[in-house]
Amino acid sequence: MYGQSTPPRRDLYPAIEASHGEMLKVSDLHSIYMETSGNMRGRPVVALHGGPGGGLSPEMRRFFDPQRYRIVMMDQRGCGRSTPHAEVRENTTWDLVADMERVREKLGIDKWLVFGGSWGSTLALAYAAKHPERVAGLVLRGIFLLRKSEIDWFYQNGASHVYPDAFARYVGVIPENERGDLLTAFNTRLTSNDWATRLAAARVWARWEGETISIAGPSALPSRFNEDRFVEAFARIENHYFMNGGFFEHDGWLLDQAPLLRHIPCRIAHGRYDMCTPLTSAWELKQRWPEAELEIIHDAGHSSLEPGIVDALVRATDWMADRAAW
Repeated sequence: MYGQSTPPRRDLYPAIEASHGEMLKVSDLHSIYMETSGNMRGRPVVALHGGPGGGLSPEMRRFFDPQRYRIVMMDQRGCGRSTPHAEVRENTTWDLVADMERVREKLGIDKWLVFGGSWGSTLALAYAAKHPERVAGLVLRGIFLLRKSEIDWFYQNGASHVYPDAFARYVGVIPENERGDLLTAFNTRLTSNDWATRLAAARVWARWEGETISIAGPSALPSRFNEDRFVEAFARIENHYFMNGGFFEHDGWLLDQAPLLRHIPCRIAHGRYDMCTPLTSAWELKQRWPEAELEIIHDAGHSSLEPGIVDALVRATDWMADRAAW
């Protein structure tokens, strides 16, 4: 309405430390790091990081009111503090879903809010499809359905037209005769027996995403995209999942599950100028799931830390504390 002021955007809650952290053995090969913070008697929420292979960041705790939420987080297989580092064996979507169930059962949680952005939204939706009775609600950002069209857009031909400078750096390590299938070309290098070859490819793969994650472009490259340990796990695990279609039954499987989730409260925030996971995926999900609330952020890209995204997600978690299907 004319003359009506716009309410100020919400900011992250103050930084808090984990109150408890431990390693949980989930297979003969893998152990994952898990932690809790906030109010141990509060509403339980599990916050899922991106990638796959991105690992936890302390900022993830700050999307939740620490007085109202019991915040559960974990480094998914092969990344962060989980071991073995950058391991792609026994590392599939369904392994991660099973790990979430192990954590839930260990903590004695009946139902929890599931929160995730980018790949975290993929995993959140996959978990909800398999265990809808355990999901009190979903808060999602940067919807990624892991379809071939989405992979092609970002890693082959699409975002390249918006960020040709960053794309030139990305493809620069791949000979021209291999550039018709960049996913496979990088896979050859990321799975090489030579560590230097793997690391060189990982640095370039990760930097491409890091330079396009924010609406500010390459100038806003997050610092961890320059850290070798981070990029090794990030690139190897991402490429592994994308080469295998997310381990879903068919392309588009995740979107096909949406009608089965319509009873679950869901709020989605998506940046209008998201280059990594274009808005079309959130839009199509909304068409299959009319009850889900989609908020399009007019001045944001993909990063969860852009002001409009932060505002939408904090308002969503506040709303869910009272109104999720607890």
